[in-house]
Amino acid sequence: MPLYRAPVKDTLFVLEAVAGLYNHGNVPGFEAVSPDLVEAVLSEGGKFCAEVLAPLNLPGDRQGCTRHADGSVTAPDGFREAYRQFCEGGWGGLIADPHHGGQGLPYTIGAVLQEFIAASNMAFGMYPGLSEGAQAAIEVVGSPEQKAKWLPPMVQGRWTGTMNLTEPHCGTDLGLIRTRAEPNADGTWSITGTKIFISAGEHDLSENIIHLVLAKTPGAPDSVKGISLFIVPKFIVNDDGSLGARNAVSCGSIEHKMGIHANATCVMNYDGATGWMLGEEMKGLAAMFIMMNAARLGVGIQGLAQADAAYQNAVEYAKSRLQGRSLTGPKNPDCKADPIIVHPDVRRMLMDARAYTEGMRALVLWGAIRVDLSRKAPDAAERELADDLISLLTPVIKGYGTDRGYEVATNCQQVLGGHGYIAEWGMDQFVRDARIAMIYEGTNGIQALDLVGRKLGSKGGRGTQTWLGLVGADLAAASDERLAFITQPLARALGDIQAGVMWLLQNGMANPDNAGAGATAFMRMMGHVALGHMWLKMSTASLAALDAGTSDPDFFSAKLTTARFFAARVLPETQSLKSQLEAGAETVMALPAEMF
Repeated sequence: MPLYRAPVKDTLFVLEAVAGLYNHGNVPGFEAVSPDLVEAVLSEGGKFCAEVLAPLNLPGDRQGCTRHADGSVTAPDGFREAYRQFCEGGWGGLIADPHHGGQGLPYTIGAVLQEFIAASNMAFGMYPGLSEGAQAAIEVVGSPEQKAKWLPPMVQGRWTGTMNLTEPHCGTDLGLIRTRAEPNADGTWSITGTKIFISAGEHDLSENIIHLVLAKTPGAPDSVKGISLFIVPKFIVNDDGSLGARNAVSCGSIEHKMGIHANATCVMNYDGATGWMLGEEMKGLAAMFIMMNAARLGVGIQGLAQADAAYQNAVEYAKSRLQGRSLTGPKNPDCKADPIIVHPDVRRMLMDARAYTEGMRALVLWGAIRVDLSRKAPDAAERELADDLISLLTPVIKGYGTDRGYEVATNCQQVLGGHGYIAEWGMDQFVRDARIAMIYEGTNGIQALDLVGRKLGSKGGRGTQTWLGLVGADLAAASDERLAFITQPLARALGDIQAGVMWLLQNGMANPDNAGAGATAFMRMMGHVALGHMWLKMSTASLAALDAGTSDPDFFSAKLTTARFFAARVLPETQSLKSQLEAGAETVMALPAEMF
């Protein structure tokens, strides 16, 4: 059975030394945030994930969800009880508005718990995770009456939520959707259409499921400008809050997927279902993007989480599996072989995994603070600055984060050799579950296009210049010569990314295919630099702790060693990625389609 231990210690270090969690006491929601409170929340959350969710991960994957003849769906054994404990523990309302029954903690704390939950049981985490996104959309664009009606039961976890975008004939191009909304005399709408790939679309964990559905109203433009968003509950909710008749929405089937088997990914049929418009008519896509942006950050966290779970199990195996001898002589002379962790190539894979997971955790939480500041900072200029930065980094966290997360999960499977390919060890599940994160909420190719086509030049490139300036300023401030191992390669990588931005400005507008052909290479470059920036911050904090005489020198020494690995073996990749970018679209687009 695979193991999982929540990385509480590393997370506490990142929250204080990198994210600066305790530097924002003037921001609403941060007033009561203290190191003791945060450690207590993370420790209890980590314990719940390790003791309740992780043991259900492998058996849940094997059993999967079951659709019954009446269209109802049951989750795997143990999931219903685990969800009850999740709700009783208040985990679903951790960051929700206290006006709706939540605890009002910063989004950053919620991001930590998202990682712990996804690493211990990604499929389980998708049930409350999608619900949080639906709550966010209702919170931002819903009327006071809608908020009062729908949000308290969702915060409590009695009701869950979904997002319904994709249809059989359209995914990214939502202008093609065919789901229709016809007005009713009482102000409600009649929703008809079919949606596919709907995570947590039908299940037995909650009393009601609140679907947020994109549809087109009569006379609306047949494009993305004509899309509206509707609240469509599984059960109609009476005026007193009790549940009434079953709505005309049903699960037609469960998708047969490569991974996340324990989450019900459904084909949803709307047959004149009763719905309520959320927000303004024909402004539905903007409202849905509130969910999608939150979901994209959450998916980036899933990439990190699967990588970390795979890494933890690969380390345990590498320490105990005896095969061959060290190239520099026996390290375990009392046995016929050494543990495989002595072999350089095994170390290469483990160090790459460690460097990615710790670096990505820092980037996610540094970005999460930007989310909090963009929403609640008292100063408008500070909110705008934070929004610029997180908007720029969201496709990087999602796209780069899940690309690298999948690579790490695969390499950690490789550490186990043949046993990694055998299902009972659980490594194949980490790989299969990590794979979907590169696809849903906008494939990573779409994330790369969003980065180079929209985010880099947004608001005159203000966010891009701000981020580049931050990295440059931290490099300039890192005058300690002991940091040269990270500052020098990071400075070169920063130069590569700056040159890449200029190349895209000069060549992408002249020929958009140039931007499209180089988008993925650029996104990877930017991800490397973003993680390098985080490793600079962690290295600076680690040296300071060692100089101050920390009681845990091994922890900070390991940070510096891992930073050296990242600086020496990952950051130099920006040079070759820059060459790929500057090769342009010619060789990519030269072959006629009929010759493929």
